[in-house]
Amino acid sequence: MIYLLLSSGLFLGWSLGANDAANVFGTAVGTKMIKFKAAAWIAAIFLILGAVIEGSGASSTLGKLGSINTMPGAFTVALAAALTVAFMTKLKLPVSTSQAIVGAIIGWNMFSGSLTDMTSLTKIVLTWILCPVLSALIAIVLYRFFKFFLAKARIHLLDLDAYTRIGLIIACAFGSYSLGANNIGNVMGVFTFSSPFHDINVYNLFTISGNQILFLFGGVAIAIGVFTYSQKVIKTVGKSLFKLSPVTAFIVVLSQSIVLYLFASTEIRNAFMSLGLPKYPLVPVSSSQAVIGSILGIAIAKGGRNIQFNILGRISSGWVTTPIIAGIISFVALFFVQNVFDQQVYHKVSYSFSHKVIQKLEEEQFPVEKIVCFEGTSFSTGLRLQQALNKIKDLSKNEKGMVYSYTEIDSFYIDPVYFKEIESEKILTREQFKSLETLSKQSFSHEWEFQDELISLSTDWKYRTERQKNHLSYNKHLKKQYNFIFHFFRKYQTH
Repeated sequence: MIYLLLSSGLFLGWSLGANDAANVFGTAVGTKMIKFKAAAWIAAIFLILGAVIEGSGASSTLGKLGSINTMPGAFTVALAAALTVAFMTKLKLPVSTSQAIVGAIIGWNMFSGSLTDMTSLTKIVLTWILCPVLSALIAIVLYRFFKFFLAKARIHLLDLDAYTRIGLIIACAFGSYSLGANNIGNVMGVFTFSSPFHDINVYNLFTISGNQILFLFGGVAIAIGVFTYSQKVIKTVGKSLFKLSPVTAFIVVLSQSIVLYLFASTEIRNAFMSLGLPKYPLVPVSSSQAVIGSILGIAIAKGGRNIQFNILGRISSGWVTTPIIAGIISFVALFFVQNVFDQQVYHKVSYSFSHKVIQKLEEEQFPVEKIVCFEGTSFSTGLRLQQALNKIKDLSKNEKGMVYSYTEIDSFYIDPVYFKEIESEKILTREQFKSLETLSKQSFSHEWEFQDELISLSTDWKYRTERQKNHLSYNKHLKKQYNFIFHFFRKYQTH
């Protein structure tokens, strides 16, 4: 049954491959520099590699936007997004898969009464604006650079043709890798909370995470979409919007690939941060917007002539309507799945101002006098809690975030029957596993409560501060360990 429910994610993956793959090599095929079959094979291989190797970075933001906590719910949300993308693909429009899945997730939030993380949503919407602008700017810079270089180099036309083909092959491979790394979160991100896969340790050499296995399935689905349907969309991207030469086609592919990779790579973001630059979000951005922005950048660099504004208008209208359509389909579909097919599309999340929650907030230097009136009160949904907190005028955005986090009921039961399986995965240190065993048969109402108890038993569970050595890599690994046990015990308690 679980694998059947994953089918909607695979359908969404197929839709992404059918639609967004055209953004990677549509210009190369449209200018007849690469044959479709060759481009499709390159795209398929590197899409899967990008999804498995670096897909976890951007997918985490979608998880924050809406934590879809049942498989039927994740199935319905992915199906709503897939139907939206498939419909737009049928119209031969390069639609944004990112916008479709975001609209579908918000539809789930509204149906379940869950909070929509406005910080995550704001980051995502800002990237919808930034993505085409940044792609256009990069395309303009690259166009002027190559124009200057080619004028000075005076390369023979036959040699230039050969170099351009090689460049397009490399750019398509990079673009496909970037698309897989950035957009796999759109395909399988809604399933990460309820994924049926566990981490696999391969002869103590390396570990394949459960999410990587999930992303592998999604990557294969995207690859199938590339081969079966993407050729139809290529005509719009590769030819219709603005006529491209082979060299400008190479620039378009390269510039949009750079943007996709920037918003997917944890390493590049950490490198920027180490240079003192501000932290930017890892977000699944729209490859459609990136490639259209790149093409417009080339057009602007050439004086802005010959842009097919009627086609640009059709594409833009698709971007505006996509999240709205996906949200409506998601809401309606969730109603049918729950009431007609009798499937639980969400676990109700409640919030409680118990005495221990108030104490915890006080320990975290929270001004508890602002919310002490709620002590002993519970709220059945996040929206009701939000309405209550909005009545407190001097409560800041960060303080509200703390209240949501600490009051959320997220129950765990430490069932010893799973200890052997957990130990065999060899993800935890010996000290961590011993501390976990100590908590056998105990129950916890909050994630932070479970985490605090682990830290009190072993310092191996404590995050490092910025002043400590290798704190970024250490904390990243520790978060993975936490997610493993949280997911493990929460999953068996709620299903």
